[in-house]
Amino acid sequence: MLWIMLALLLFVVQIAFVIYFEYERPEKAMVWLSILFLFPLAGFLLYYFMAKEYLHPPALQRKERLYWDQFKADLNDRCRQRILEDKHGEMIVQDNMVHALLKNLPGPPITTRNETTVFADGGQAFEAILDSLAAAKHHIHIEFYIIRDDRLGTRFEQLLIQKAKEGVKVRILYDGIGSRRLSKAFLNRLNDAGVETGCFFPLFASFIEKRLNYRNHRKIVVVDGKIGFFGGLNIGDEYLGENPKIGYWRDTHFSIEGDAVLWIQYTFLTDWHLVKGQIITDPVYYPIQKSAGKEFVQIVKSGPDEKILDLIFSLIVSARERIYIETPYFIPDRSVLLALRTAAIRGVDVRVIIPALPDKNLVHYAALSYVRELLQAGVRFYTYQNGFIHAKVIISDGLACSGSANMDIRSFCNQFEINAIFYDGTVVDRLVQDFYRDLGTSNELLLSAFDKQGNLQKTMEVFARLLSPLF
Repeated sequence: MLWIMLALLLFVVQIAFVIYFEYERPEKAMVWLSILFLFPLAGFLLYYFMAKEYLHPPALQRKERLYWDQFKADLNDRCRQRILEDKHGEMIVQDNMVHALLKNLPGPPITTRNETTVFADGGQAFEAILDSLAAAKHHIHIEFYIIRDDRLGTRFEQLLIQKAKEGVKVRILYDGIGSRRLSKAFLNRLNDAGVETGCFFPLFASFIEKRLNYRNHRKIVVVDGKIGFFGGLNIGDEYLGENPKIGYWRDTHFSIEGDAVLWIQYTFLTDWHLVKGQIITDPVYYPIQKSAGKEFVQIVKSGPDEKILDLIFSLIVSARERIYIETPYFIPDRSVLLALRTAAIRGVDVRVIIPALPDKNLVHYAALSYVRELLQAGVRFYTYQNGFIHAKVIISDGLACSGSANMDIRSFCNQFEINAIFYDGTVVDRLVQDFYRDLGTSNELLLSAFDKQGNLQKTMEVFARLLSPLF
């Protein structure tokens, strides 16, 4: 009898522990409580190692954070001075309420004199990246969630080794879970050639330090501080459409020249400091940008401590005419779900493209449960038929937001991401054209099709929806 009482007491303590730490996030709390009821001890251990609230690692001591804050303020002043030199610069930030929010975001400011190239095809994007790497004179900075040592990875490896031997400073960051299959031999060859590498939250250390749920999902390349690349592509053959199970890989990636590059560089070097403990702020890494472009771009650096959710919510609720979304994973939180539903009800043209062929079945079933709910409010959904769509794009009237962040709770709250807000009509129009082209190879999902689905499908959706706050 005593052991039953002790087991019951232990179970109550576990429940109290979860409630105490998750009371501000009731949906997440309910998921963990459900897991506890199904798997009392194992569920608590899983919660303990995966659900810890993110705190700055010890590497970011108060003195170092203050240093970065001052450096960021100086860089802000430099960019704001440049934007004041453009006659219509102030008009950009006074158009409507979302512009007011963007102006006051705590992260990077709106930047000017940018020139952006949009890539909708991985092959073209990678060739442009490799060409830029080959032309590097001073430094190369690379950061990806996934790096594979396949054919594409080998092309990068050989070129980076060559550039390091030429005297170019090469630094690479990769995520400990996303790149968990990256071989030591691949890294050793790079290190032996003088390339510096760093692993963001290594797998074992993340488990011990209870950071397993926080991943670096950014995709960044900076060459000589003058050209930056970011978007949805990782380094791997599947991003060239060479995975036979998935086929063609549709993504959105960008190259950019201009003041926005300074903030892509800043994002990489703050990550480098977090991983390697090195503070790099030498002016040579932040050169005066000589781009003749006229675009206004705002880099959005987000993570567990700099959430992107406010921005996405504002883009949706401020839209008057259109909201176009492309995302491989559609797991909105309650606020985004409500914003999309009310936007459709008030007459905004809301359309969302998701994959027809999922790469993660459980996530796909959860997405369908949200699709079912939003279809009833008038949101239109389409499934992309020409392979796998991995593009992450939100178009809200005359603004566009794109980068590495998916339309899911993980990107909103748990992952380190980099996106950009595009104010220029040319870039936005190009993304709209890509969206309509993708619509042409997509099938519209109708509510009547959901009504015909069997009980097994509905059960899978319910089960996946229950777990979706953890995705």
